Amino acid sequence: MTNKISLVSLLLASALSLSAQRTLTVNVKPRAEINPDMYGVFFEDINFGADGGLYAELVKNRSFEFDYPLMGWQPFGTLSVETENPAFDRNPHYVRMVDGGKYKQTGLQNDGFTNGFSVKKDAEYRLVFHARREGNAPVKLKFEIITSANNIMTKQEVTVSSIDWEKHTVILKAGKSDAHARLRMTLISRGTVDVDHISLFPIDTWKGRENGLRKDLVQALYDLRPGVFRFPGGCIVEGTSLETRYQWKHTVGAVENRPYNDNRWNYTFRHRLYPDYYQSYGLGFYEYFLLCEDLGAEPLPVLNCGIGCQYQTGDCVPLDELQPYIQDAIDLVEFANGDTTTTWGRLRAEMGHPAPFNLKYLAIGNEQWDSVFVEREELFVKALRRHCPEILFVGSSGPKSDGKEFDYLWPEMKRLGVDLVDEHYYKSPEWFYTNAARYDTYDRKGPKVYAGEYASHHKSRENNFEAALSEAAFLTGVERNADVVRLATYAPLFAHVDAWQWRPDLIWFDNTRVLLTANYYVQQLYSHHKGTHTLSLTEAGKNVSGENGLYASAVYDAEAARVIVKVANTLPTAQTITLQFEWLKRKQSLAGEAQVIYMQADDKSVSNTFENQSAIVPQQTTASVTDNTCAFTLAPQSFQVIAIPIVRK
Repeated sequence: MTNKISLVSLLLASALSLSAQRTLTVNVKPRAEINPDMYGVFFEDINFGADGGLYAELVKNRSFEFDYPLMGWQPFGTLSVETENPAFDRNPHYVRMVDGGKYKQTGLQNDGFTNGFSVKKDAEYRLVFHARREGNAPVKLKFEIITSANNIMTKQEVTVSSIDWEKHTVILKAGKSDAHARLRMTLISRGTVDVDHISLFPIDTWKGRENGLRKDLVQALYDLRPGVFRFPGGCIVEGTSLETRYQWKHTVGAVENRPYNDNRWNYTFRHRLYPDYYQSYGLGFYEYFLLCEDLGAEPLPVLNCGIGCQYQTGDCVPLDELQPYIQDAIDLVEFANGDTTTTWGRLRAEMGHPAPFNLKYLAIGNEQWDSVFVEREELFVKALRRHCPEILFVGSSGPKSDGKEFDYLWPEMKRLGVDLVDEHYYKSPEWFYTNAARYDTYDRKGPKVYAGEYASHHKSRENNFEAALSEAAFLTGVERNADVVRLATYAPLFAHVDAWQWRPDLIWFDNTRVLLTANYYVQQLYSHHKGTHTLSLTEAGKNVSGENGLYASAVYDAEAARVIVKVANTLPTAQTITLQFEWLKRKQSLAGEAQVIYMQADDKSVSNTFENQSAIVPQQTTASVTDNTCAFTLAPQSFQVIAIPIVRK
């Protein structure tokens, strides 16, 4: 259990403190500007994060395009998979059903992505399918949503009259709530019928969009207030090989004709094998851009640099054959920003968004290394500078936070003139504590840093408070060096509790519920209180980066006229501090009361669970401010955000 110690009882209790008084000096003269996009999220279709997660489609393998076309379906009766004269050229498979006579039925039952799918009593669901009949007479299909106990909760019959492919739409209303429902389709008349792209969505998606997103998961993102949203991921961009790399042009246009692709995470971890995990591309680049717009986050797409995963195949496109990859990058900028008279800008408009998305960041490559990467990256940089000079180019420092590849790539990225260098670190809590001052000595004149993938990995790989506290401590150093570190995104973002390959993850979910981790709340506190400018915060003239377990940073928020201090006490004992504020203007003073938001736990191994979702959540209290000082006691093993308004005298 979390020890929810009220800071009210600790305020101004220095006489009872278990440690000596410590004075932190905050100079309120604004320094470096903080990027408004600073804190964000990294999205990848891992852990069933897209299909079966954020993407609200309930039917798995809706177009019969998995390597085994009936995977995800339970067929019965006389049924075959065909490809002749298909409905969609890039998704050519469909099912042909023939009636089984007087007693035997023919049909399909879909199991959903993760042991069925969730429906809510009285909620409506949009069923869409394409069909054509053979023979001289119309045929009838029956669609049913059945419960986990195999009982029918709702059903509807549809007549297929056309001998040509025709789209049908049916609204089904759930008769009860069930987290593990299934969809069944049965041919109930004599004859033969072809059926393709059988899709089922809740009507109540995010913003009510067809082909939409799961509402509760987007709400969790919206509440985070991310400044930047990276997609479609990292390793998934590379693919196991170039053949299975992520190709953005396959993800736009009519959703029914977006070709399926392997998902590298179905087989990458042999101990967590999910052979039925593919990418439908229903959640594609257009939908990603829309989501960024909804969240108020800057989109940061990542494209393949012409190299497959170097940990596996390491496929490389010859340099003289790289132009199509470079053109894909140029065309993406046109899709996002181009006028509606351009080829790709017109497609964006036809999809429903005539206005540009105003893309400003673009990353090429993920965790590649060595000269084969630099040679290809250089060609991308030159082409994008020429064709898209407004775009901020994100390069890479490789898969690790130090070492041979890292030391080689940073000077090369500087030579190429990239705008930001992507750094990745999945490390222990101890590493995060030790490296809180990592960016204090970085080159101020070189490319800026994008902390593109990071997460504290406790030895248990749980999202426990130890991991969250170490991230909070580390981010004080990121914030202090906001002139160098311009973007930071925790990774990965989502994980289904019944179908994950990787942990820890920021947000967990099942078919019906969402679980916010302690790490989520740390990210949220930084995002909601990022400020506009850094401030100097020191103890005895030095940055506060782990001395006696204390980590701290400060910012000024010009929009709200307030000073915000973040302090992490990583010791198992309380620490009493006094914040001393200097360099206020003549007609300014601090308000008499500070707002304090804090997270604390006596047991650092505690995690939020579905059984106890509020084990670690932010708490609120206040602290007194007198004569430009604020004294209070930090609870053991705690992280706090202290916001003090500046008022005119």
